[in-house]
Parts: sequence; structure tokens; C-alpha cells
Amino acid sequence: MSPRKFRPMLFWIASVAIPLGACNGGDGDNHVLDSAPAAETVESAPVIRQTAPATGQPREQEISSSRNTAIVEAAARVAPAVVSVNVIRTEQVQPKGSFFDPFPMPRTQRRRGLGSGFIVSIEGVILTNDHVVRDAERIMVTLPDGRDFEAELVGTDQLTDVAVLRIRGTELPVVPLGTSAGLLIGEWSLAIGNPFGNLFSNSEPSVTAGVISGTERHIIPDDEDRVVYLGMIQTDASINPGNSGGPLVNSVGEVIGVNSSIFSRSGGSEGLGFAIPINRAIRVANELMASGEVNRAWLGFKVDAGQEDIWGRTHGLAVSNVSPSSPAAHAEITEGDRVVTANGRALRTLLDFESFMLDLQEGESITLGIEGRPGSVTLVSEALPSISADPVTALEQMELITVTPGIRAERNLGYETGALIVDIGRDLEGRIGLRVGDVILQIDRLLIESAEQAAEVLRRGSGNVVVYIERKGEVLVDRLIFRRGRG
Repeated sequence: MSPRKFRPMLFWIASVAIPLGACNGGDGDNHVLDSAPAAETVESAPVIRQTAPATGQPREQEISSSRNTAIVEAAARVAPAVVSVNVIRTEQVQPKGSFFDPFPMPRTQRRRGLGSGFIVSIEGVILTNDHVVRDAERIMVTLPDGRDFEAELVGTDQLTDVAVLRIRGTELPVVPLGTSAGLLIGEWSLAIGNPFGNLFSNSEPSVTAGVISGTERHIIPDDEDRVVYLGMIQTDASINPGNSGGPLVNSVGEVIGVNSSIFSRSGGSEGLGFAIPINRAIRVANELMASGEVNRAWLGFKVDAGQEDIWGRTHGLAVSNVSPSSPAAHAEITEGDRVVTANGRALRTLLDFESFMLDLQEGESITLGIEGRPGSVTLVSEALPSISADPVTALEQMELITVTPGIRAERNLGYETGALIVDIGRDLEGRIGLRVGDVILQIDRLLIESAEQAAEVLRRGSGNVVVYIERKGEVLVDRLIFRRGRG
């Protein structure tokens, strides 16, 4: 092709291309702009641009004071020490029956559980809930920085739903601990935890904010829960499954509670969350670390709910039983007295009294207001009779104590004599079927009046021995098979 024939073709392509670009308008809408002037400049597509941060300034100056609130600072103080608690437990599962096997045998299944916790000391001590780690075979703790640690279970207390773990590590972050005394209704509160665990790609905890909605709340358990929550902190900060065991924090970044439960009809958060007061949790944790158990105290009397008025309200609690030689007996408290206050706190329901007793420590001085008496009655709490009693060893792996009037009142036992089992080895328990809390009432035809007597009879046992026991208010019969004088 000659150069002369090639030039007109280029001109033709250019003249066609220009009108096509004008019809598209440069914005890809494919609409024809009939009235567009031929000489109009084509506009480019809009671009979204972020404001570039100022250069040469510290990050603190880049964040406006309206964003860097007390809530932000409180979360930053605590969040680095909030951990994810992952557990593995083995459970018995009952398979569904079929036509060919209507009653299948139960099978074991390993399941994973999830909760939260927080580090309270540089030695790696972690607080969480008892229900998070209950029956766990293995416990793994994950820090927000991504580090994983195999955790040791130091101790657990089902009554308060507190558990203590320990990990071994260096440069561990620690939460600032506050106090649960004197909380203000309406003050800010933050719930921090790991509601989704490892479902998120990072291990940073989640933060929800609300206020303190109430204090000294009592929660009666449902059919599936075995814990009565007493004297709890109520908050409307969202506490979701997986948040259990995490910290409840005030607006200055101090831990004031251990998130424990929610009141929900749907299974999700409905603004009714509850936390264990941190003062109680720390006391329980210290006792678990010191002795492996919580040493509770008693006053030596029982109460019943007072008579309700027409509105269903009660005033005070009626004394129904006083143990001989107890602090209550020494203070001349008698059956029929109506207790209206304890250390200045009003007692309106049985749960008020149980909450007060839950935090009672041995040797603590107590003032009770009793209706009809001038002033107040003062008494000093003592250790539970079952704790202060001297145990007797039987069958090498079992410890017994003699049932006394005090122990009978403490454990609400139906019989006046017997030998209470306070400890038993797992191997022996599996072989003979007796448990902690059982009271040995009779062996064959011999009534048991002391722990020493029960231990001696069991030591001399041979062949088949019939044992009568009291368990949770019922009398049961167990048959022990002895070989060579041992159970």
C-alpha cells in the first residue's frame, strides 16, 4: 500500500473515534447526551480520597480528644491481659435410637469449650469461671499477642463460680485490679472477652460498653445450671457466650468483676449481664492458691423466710435452729428470733442471708439486728464444724469425721449420728461406690456413732458387708465386697 492511500484511512479512523468517546460521556453509563456541546471537555470519574495524616507529629496528636475517651483508655489498659481459654473435655453422649437398635449404648465424645480469663499477676495467675474449665482434660490459654500456653488448673470453687489457672511465661501483661465496693449505679462499665474465640483471625479481645445497672443481685439457676449466683454486679454491657470469665472494668481501667452469666430468653445478650464482684473473686482465688479449697465460716443458726404480706413481701428472717456451743448460742440467739439486718445490710429474703454468708470469713465480727431487741447483737464467726473436725483415715484412701450437732446443722443431715465422708480417693470411689458427703449410718447390724468406729469396722471387714448411708436426704443401701480385709 502506498503512503498516499494510507493517510486518508488514518484520518477516517480518528474522525469516527472522537464522536464515540463523546457519546459515552466518559462515565460508562452508555447514555447518549443529545445536547452536549461539541467542544465540551470530558470529565474524569470521581475518586474517593482519605485525609492524609499530618506528618512529623506523634500519633497521640493525630487522634482528636473527642475520640480518645476514657472508655478507649480503660480498654487499652486491660485488654492486653485478657486471654482466651480453650478447653477439651470428654463427655458421655446418648445416640438416638433406631429401628434396629432402639436403645444404643452411650458413647464418649471429645468436645471443645471456650471462655475468657485475665492475668492478675506476673507469675501467670489467671482468673476465670469454674463453669468454663469444669471437667476439662486440657486447657490452652491464648494471649492477645498470639502466644499460646498450656495452663495448669490451680483450683476451682463451684459455689462462687471462680477458677484459678497458671501459665509459665515471660513478660506477661497484668490487669489493674480495682474494688467492687462502693460501685455507683449508672457509672460506666466495660465487658471484655473473647466471645468467638478462634473464629476470628486475630486473638484480640472484644469490648462492649454499658453501665452498672445494679448490685447485690441474686440469680436463681435454671434446670441446666447448678450454681446459685449471689450478690452479683448487674450490667447492660453485652456479655455473650465466650465472654464468661473475662473482666468487668470501670471507666478508669480497673477490674471490678468477673463476667459470669447472662439472663436471656434467646441465648444472646439482652442487656442483663452479671459479674462476680472482684473482691469476692480475689479472696476465693487466694484461698485456692494457699490450700486448694475455700474455707468458709458459720454462725451456728438457720433461718426461714418470714411471713409474706399481701404483696408477697417479707420483713426479716425467722431463726429456725440454733446449734449448741455455736457463736449464735453464745450470743443467746434463740429459735423464733427475727433477724432483720446483718452488718447493717437489710435481710429480706433467704438469698440475702446466703449471700452474706458466702463472703463470711472465719474470725470476722458480725453485728445482727434482731427485731424487738435494743441495739445489735455481736458474734464472731467460726470455721465450719466439718472443717475444724479431726479426720480419721479408713481403707487408706478415705477420710471420715464424726457427725456432731454442729455438723448435722451445717450439712442439714437427717440423722444425729454417723461418720461423714469428707474425702475419698477416685480409685476407691469407683470400686465401692461411696462419695464425698455420704454419711455412713450402719454397717451390717451395727449402728455407727463415730468416725473411729466406722474405720475400725471397715478395716476388719471381710466378705460381703452391707452399708447403710444417708445421701442428699435419702437412705441408701450399698454392698461392699472385701478381700483380705481391704475394700
